[in-house]
Amino acid sequence: MKIVFGLGNFGDKYAYTYHNMGFLTAECLADKLGLKFKKRECDGMIAEGYRNGEKLLIVKPLTYMNLSGHCVKQTVRKYKAEMKDIIVVFDDIDIPRLTLRVRMNGSGGTHNGMRNIIEVMGTGEFPRVRVGIGRPPENVPLGDFVLSEVPKADRQGFYDLISDAADEVLKLCDK
Repeated sequence: MKIVFGLGNFGDKYAYTYHNMGFLTAECLADKLGLKFKKRECDGMIAEGYRNGEKLLIVKPLTYMNLSGHCVKQTVRKYKAEMKDIIVVFDDIDIPRLTLRVRMNGSGGTHNGMRNIIEVMGTGEFPRVRVGIGRPPENVPLGDFVLSEVPKADRQGFYDLISDAADEVLKLCDK
C-alpha cells in the first residue's frame, strides 16, 4: 500500500495559492491515474485505486495546513500503513522557485504542515516531494506570500512543475 498526502488548504479562496502545491499535485496525480476524490474520511478527501497491483490512496487533508499531521495519523492508523508507505508533497520556500526536490527523510524545515506531521507521527522517516516556490519578495510577510495566488503569468510554469511532481510521486510509488 502507498498513501500520498498532498498538503494544502481546502476552499476556493486557496485553490491557486503557493501553499496549495501539494493539493494541486494530488489532483494532478489522481487525473493521471483516472481516479476521483470520492471518499471523505480521516479528516481528508481520498482518491482510491491501484498501481501495479498495490493499493494507492491519494489524500488531501481537510484540517488546514498546520494540522496536517492529524489526517496523516488517522489515515495511517485506519489503513494499517507504515511510515515507509507514505509520501508527502508540499510547497517549499527553502528551495528555488519552479524546482523539485525529492528526499527520503528529513526535518520539517520551515514548513508548518510538515513540522506538524513529524511531531504527530514522531518521525521524519518518510519520503517527500518538495515543490519549490522560492522566497517571498522583499517586504512581503511569509504568511501573506504563501496564501497569495500564483500570478496568472506564472501558472503554466507551476502547472508543468506540478505534473513533474506527480511523476516523481509515481516513481516513489514504484520503488
